[in-house]
Order: sequence, then C-alpha cells, then structure tokens
Amino acid sequence: MSIQLHDSLKIAEKEKALPRVIAYNRIDGPGSSLDLSEFQQAFWKMPDIIEKDDPAVKWTCNLPRTVGITIDTGTRIEAHPFNPDLIGVKSVEYKTEVTASPGEVIPVKENWLLKIIEIFDIKGVKFILKNLREGIQSSGLGGSSTATIGVCLLANELAGRPFSKIQLISLASRIEQSFGVSITGTQEQSNVIFGGVTDYVWFPWGKPGYPGTGYGESSRFELIPPEDYGLLEERTAIFHSGKARLSSEVNLTWRNALLTESGYNLHFKKMKVAYEFREGLRLQKWDHVMRSIEKYRKIRTKLCEGYMKNSIDLLERAKSSNCTTFPLGAGGGGGVLLFSPNPESLLKLREDLKGIYNEIPFKIRSSGHEINNIKI
Repeated sequence: MSIQLHDSLKIAEKEKALPRVIAYNRIDGPGSSLDLSEFQQAFWKMPDIIEKDDPAVKWTCNLPRTVGITIDTGTRIEAHPFNPDLIGVKSVEYKTEVTASPGEVIPVKENWLLKIIEIFDIKGVKFILKNLREGIQSSGLGGSSTATIGVCLLANELAGRPFSKIQLISLASRIEQSFGVSITGTQEQSNVIFGGVTDYVWFPWGKPGYPGTGYGESSRFELIPPEDYGLLEERTAIFHSGKARLSSEVNLTWRNALLTESGYNLHFKKMKVAYEFREGLRLQKWDHVMRSIEKYRKIRTKLCEGYMKNSIDLLERAKSSNCTTFPLGAGGGGGVLLFSPNPESLLKLREDLKGIYNEIPFKIRSSGHEINNIKI
C-alpha cells in the first residue's frame, strides 16, 4: 500500500519544517571515471594479499579507485505537499517540472527523478530541487548524480529507510545509466553518502569474504582529516572556462579506446597514477599531487583531445604561475580545477585570472549530505 504523505507534509509546511536533504558536490581528479563498470570489469583482479594494517594500502595500487573531495556546492531537495494521487519533481535551476500518478511513470530520460519517487511507493509529494549556488549549473562537479542520490536519500527517509546506503548508491547509479541521464559510475553518489576527502577502491562483484556486498561497494579510506582541509584548500581553486558543452562525445571516445590495444594500455596506466594521487594527498606531498594531476590529464588527452577543448588557455596561464589544471568531469561542464604545491603561486594565478574567468569558491566538507525535518 502506498505511503500517503499529503497530510503530514501539509502540517510540516504550516510549521515551516518541510523535510529536506542537502546533497553536496565533489571535486574529482586522477582516478575519475575508473568507477565506471567498464573500467572496473576490465582492470579489477583479486588482490594477492590484503594488508589491513598498511595505511598506504599498497595492495590496491593496480585496482580501480577514485578520490572524492566533498565541497559546499550542491543541491537542496525539499518535499512539498502535492495532489494526494500524484507525485512530482520540479527543478528551479533548469525550469522543468514533471508529474504523474504512481505506477504510471513513463521510463524516459525526463522522468528519471520521478521514477525514483515511484520506486519508494510514496505519493502526495512534490520534490523541489534548487542549486545552492546560482548560475554554476553542473560545472563538471557531478551535478546530476548529486541530485539523483539526493532524491534517493529523501525518498528513502520518507519511506522509512527500506534501503541501505550501499543500495541507494547502486539505485542512483543504475537509474542514471538506464535512463541515459549520464555515463556515471558510483563515485559521485558515494561522495554524497560518505563525504570528506575519501579514497574509494572499487569491488564490482562485492568484497571477498563479506556476504551481502555487491554492485558499487568499495573500501573507503580517509586521506585528509578535517583539521587539515585548509592545507588542501589553499592549494586548490575552481575556475569556469566560460564555455559548456556536452561531455557525451568525450566519454564515448574514452570508452571506445578501451576496446583497442593502445587505448587499453593507456587506460591501464591510470591505476598507478590514481594511487600516486591518493598517496600524495594522504602524505601531504603536494608536489606528488601536482605530478599525478598532470600525468592523468595527459593520459586523458591522448585518449581524446576533445577533453581539453575550452581549457587550453587556462592551462597555459597556470603553467606560467607554476600551477596545473584538471578539467572536471569529462570537461564539458566548463569547471577546471587549478592546483599548485605553493599557495603563493595559486594566489598569483588567481590575480591574473580576475576579470577573465569566473571563480567558483568552495570549502571542503567532512560530510556529503544533510537531512532535516524527517519524522519517520
């Protein structure tokens, strides 16, 4: 029997305490895209020895991994009372709205978030989504995935938490893939669930010896504690190239390259570079972080020159200030990560870019989401 939310949400509205989830974005870097199922399946193999007490986890250096850095941009998702017989989703940022009767949601791309609400068998509710920052859209920060897992979180709370965190990650990723919303793995969704500066080592078929683990499960390691976030923040910045484009062609080119010998070998090199990035952050060896960013960007560019479209000028300006760049996501959102081991060099670059490119300011967060006003 469907869970009717109309009356309880009316009361919450009157009390100005509507249920909501705030889902935060992430910065990616070396390791980005290795959470995609194709790369997990191509490169994952049973580790020889799992050394649980080794903080460097050297046994993972050839396994697919990504590092998520949670930041304070993202999406607020609020549950509003709605027609008792309907469900709805409205995006303030994208000026879209879809509604349907539960059980009658047509499986098309535009309805991907509506389908999630239907899955949880709730009704009489409309989810309203609004970005925390106006005008930045996704910017390569995983915006659609952030919204998707945020809707999953809120629906799960309203339905009485029928799914575990790992199941929500799997649900969000599969919905996005099957509805053609984006080519996504599970990194963005994992970031919203777990947050922080976190290393995810993927186990696509579940962790050996751990019953009940499955698609999208990972071993997770905190790389930088919250008290040291400032050390990373002063060495990183995000600027927008001023141009956005579809990332689908870049993603498709990368995936097709996996089917050729030369492309496979290039992709395989990503594992060790991502591990170098991980260790650079953990040990706060900032020159290692910079080298791994440059290596990973060069591999991506060899696999698809279109990855660097719109960000060449930023790269040249960064080089002149002893900094480097990394187009976020597949480069289509326009967001570009700037990094320098020397905070003073980054400050100089910031001054040089003023009036030319727009900065997206951020702070690193230890948690990936907030849940408010839930009465189960």
